[in-house]
Amino acid sequence: MSVPDAPRPDEPVDFTVDLTGHELTRRAHVMEALGADWDPVQVMRDEQAAYELLYSGLDEEQQRLYDTLVAAGVLPQRGDGRAAA
Repeated sequence: MSVPDAPRPDEPVDFTVDLTGHELTRRAHVMEALGADWDPVQVMRDEQAAYELLYSGLDEEQQRLYDTLVAAGVLPQRGDGRAAA
């Protein structure tokens, strides 16, 4: 424990914490939670398909808003710059 009235150092104190072991343990737990059948390429494909579905079949007003968000850089431009039909 520290003494409450102890003088504080004038210069920064060298303080190092090595979290390497903890990080390796965390990564091992993440990989275990994902499971042996986890396929990152398929996950990306599924995410792309979900994104395409999300922006498909937009009405005129929705398409206008989508185009505004793409122009503002909020959403990435896709294909010809229009949401999927």
